Amino acid sequence: MKADVLLGLQWGDEGKGKIVDVLTSRYDIIARFQGGPNAGHTLEFDGIKHVLHTIPSGIFHKGVINLIGNGVVIDPVIFENEIDAINKLNIEMSELLISKKAHLILPTHKLIDAASEQAKGKQKIGSTLKGIGPTYMDKTGRNGLRVGDISSPNFKEKYEKLKRKHIQILHFYDFKYELDKLESDWFSSLTTLKKFKHVESEHYIHTAIKSGKKILAEGAQGTLLDIDFGSYPFVTSSNTIAAGACTGLGISPNKIGEVFGIFKAYCTRVGSGPFPSELFDEVGARLGKVGNEFGATTGRPRRCGWIDIPALKYAININGVTQLMMMKADVLSGIPKIKACTHYQLDGQKIDYLPFEDNENLTPVYKEIKGWNMDLMQLEDLSKAPQEVHDYIEWLEAELETKITIISVGPDRKQTLFR
Repeated sequence: MKADVLLGLQWGDEGKGKIVDVLTSRYDIIARFQGGPNAGHTLEFDGIKHVLHTIPSGIFHKGVINLIGNGVVIDPVIFENEIDAINKLNIEMSELLISKKAHLILPTHKLIDAASEQAKGKQKIGSTLKGIGPTYMDKTGRNGLRVGDISSPNFKEKYEKLKRKHIQILHFYDFKYELDKLESDWFSSLTTLKKFKHVESEHYIHTAIKSGKKILAEGAQGTLLDIDFGSYPFVTSSNTIAAGACTGLGISPNKIGEVFGIFKAYCTRVGSGPFPSELFDEVGARLGKVGNEFGATTGRPRRCGWIDIPALKYAININGVTQLMMMKADVLSGIPKIKACTHYQLDGQKIDYLPFEDNENLTPVYKEIKGWNMDLMQLEDLSKAPQEVHDYIEWLEAELETKITIISVGPDRKQTLFR
């Protein structure tokens, strides 16, 4: 048995959480493999809207195991808040396991994140200020604390050593802060983290694969935010691509099965960084309003634009995507002429790939596609959609050379159409 991977192909916010929730009934284990509470996976079902940040999106399906993998970074305070929010829904949670190798976000990590972003001024990258970057820096610098360290008799000593290092960094930034309350809340929240089983997650996954269990690896953020292949330096601090599932769960490449690529029928981006097909007109404003484009984690308005074919091809190739799933097709309803970026102009040359050069100098070249007026949110059968919807889907499939198997026409899990 092989593990399937589900990930975003744009700048995040594609709707990964919804599709994981929709597909969970097919799987025995849902495993998050990277990122941290900078993620915001929104699920809507039975009149409930809920946002998950660290916990895998299969948590509301009884009998399914949810695993937070070694590639994830965990803020115990945010984790505790997530658990409390789920408990208030009076819905039984499925089993949740946490990798002993997952790194911990300390209060001082968040302070360093804020200090670093403040120091950048106009050059800031648009961090969520959750401490993600500094935590991954300590991980690669071999200074980090991990979930398994909580049970160590010298855990407090390890914590104090790392805190002292962080205070030196904050002194360098000349950043004013109050740590006592943050620290008190952090240590208190470890009690909730300890309530869940901490496991050697790679061994658990290997055993599950050998015993024929069906596993879905859930990614966070999106391919264009990948630390290596995203629009650097305006990226996240982890590998958001399919390869990240290997390092973030301990799965070998030959144990990867299907790779599901999630994308919106248009494009959005939160925070700073290049966005070649961004719209600054009434159409862009309309996409934002109709699509309710506000960050699930930060609440910041998302920048909106037309779909970007070269960027999607890039993401598909890097991830080895085997199936595509298009989200928010309903948001395009009522737009007479839809546009799709098929090429870029760079220094007088027409190209169809993402270059290394500053993407802000790219001028998009568009193809116009006939739109549709029908409200798709009430659709229960894709065959009843206007012909223009089918034409758009088929054109995308031809351009991207990959089958689109799911069309989402609304936020609820029921508003999901299979092809």
